[in-house]
Amino acid sequence: MSAFVKKNGVCVTALAGALALVFAAPVSASSHREAPFIANQPKVDGTDFYMFRSYEQGRQDYVTMIANYIPFQDPQGGPNFYQFDQNGLYEIHVDNVGDAKEHLTFQFRFKNTSKKLALKIGDKDVLIPLINAGPITAADKDPNLNVRETYTVDLVRGDRRRGTKTSVTNAAGGSEFVKAVDNIGDKTFGSATGYETYANKHIYNVVIPGCATPGRVFVGQRKEPFYIAVGKIFDLFNLNPLGAEVNGNKNDLEYKNISSIALEVPIACLTTAGEPVIGGYTTASLRQGRLLNPSPKGFGNASKEGGPWAQVSRVGMPLVNEVVIGMDDKDRFNASKPSGDGQFINYVTNPTLPALVQTLFPAAKAPTNFPRTDLVTVFLKGLEGLNQPKNVVPSEMLRLNTTTAPLPAATQNPLGVAAGDKAGFPNGRRPGDDVVDVSLRVAMGALCTLTGTGDALKVGCKPGDAPAGGLALTDGVRKTAADFKGVFPYLNTPLPGNFNN
Repeated sequence: MSAFVKKNGVCVTALAGALALVFAAPVSASSHREAPFIANQPKVDGTDFYMFRSYEQGRQDYVTMIANYIPFQDPQGGPNFYQFDQNGLYEIHVDNVGDAKEHLTFQFRFKNTSKKLALKIGDKDVLIPLINAGPITAADKDPNLNVRETYTVDLVRGDRRRGTKTSVTNAAGGSEFVKAVDNIGDKTFGSATGYETYANKHIYNVVIPGCATPGRVFVGQRKEPFYIAVGKIFDLFNLNPLGAEVNGNKNDLEYKNISSIALEVPIACLTTAGEPVIGGYTTASLRQGRLLNPSPKGFGNASKEGGPWAQVSRVGMPLVNEVVIGMDDKDRFNASKPSGDGQFINYVTNPTLPALVQTLFPAAKAPTNFPRTDLVTVFLKGLEGLNQPKNVVPSEMLRLNTTTAPLPAATQNPLGVAAGDKAGFPNGRRPGDDVVDVSLRVAMGALCTLTGTGDALKVGCKPGDAPAGGLALTDGVRKTAADFKGVFPYLNTPLPGNFNN
């Protein structure tokens, strides 16, 4: 743990900064199948949200935002593989004022088109049952690809439903983009490296209305980046959280894929004058009305959707709904906006999971300060001098100070701010940040210890409130930035369909 350092007149410690995550407490697989309703709607199940200053060389003036959806994808997911819901609305929201409201919203809508590839069988032309009829190499309209998935991107300024909407367009022309088909297998793409060559053709330079410089967008399948010993954690913490930071526990998501929406935007297009801190989160919505079609004619016509949009998924900070929100309120949280987070305040001020950890591991004594003002400060506001907006309205979202310089992958620390790396979690979140270990430690009172008897961090607690002192708790799984790509979209090549573990 580092000593206190002075920044903007406020004492901040590296580990103290890590507390902006606190709502998370002990963990699970971020937001995978985290609520009863969304478990039945995997296509619109948001799993993780990342937001960080781009650390690809020459891109330091940009912010990358990645919204992951459709959890627990087995690589062998044919014949349909994993497509976004063409009846869904996927959004990335940015609050650049600090008032708990969205001021910029990037909206993604998808469309699946069947090419109706057929084979001559005898004297009949019969539709094939597969997504492809042969090898795939072309970026768009490959003759062997049977289902073409495309998407549009709109930017809404102001309220997401009543604001001003304009189209984000391809710098090369047009407003429709192609989603890379999933990694069907090495034979389909020619070799073990063929898929990434194909996928990179789907990174587009984009013109964002009101921005002087182009951004970039990529939508497609990636290898699941989140890492955790989720099976052991759900089995009453069937591991040693007081053991070594890396003790060989299995990453239960190691052999899964995910579907990613990655967007890179110039910092100047995201911030407002005098406020460098932005808040971000992702949501997915469905139409309120659905009529099932008992005998659909044509591809994708199994239901008819209508009515207003109803939000069904929400992800900002990792792990929130999955392990903090009570079972009866999980669907309510997914349908809520940050401006309404006051209804969930008891889950922050009186969290249950630290008490569970103490029950299972008596040496890890839970903090005794109730209400947990330390968690309220760092989770709902951000830490003053690190990533707290000047006029913040308490609300849950991932917050990033865009004036903090990014670090190259080689020098990033997976414990982020806790290890002196102020460009990492909870000042935004990068793929390599170990949000599980940081969450465990701050939930057990690390901030109360570090703030000192004089409460230098202004979190409303003292060392005596945290008997365990924020023990170096861990799930025993660790990755670093070196385990991921160092260029946009940063997440790794998805496992191929021919993968056999």
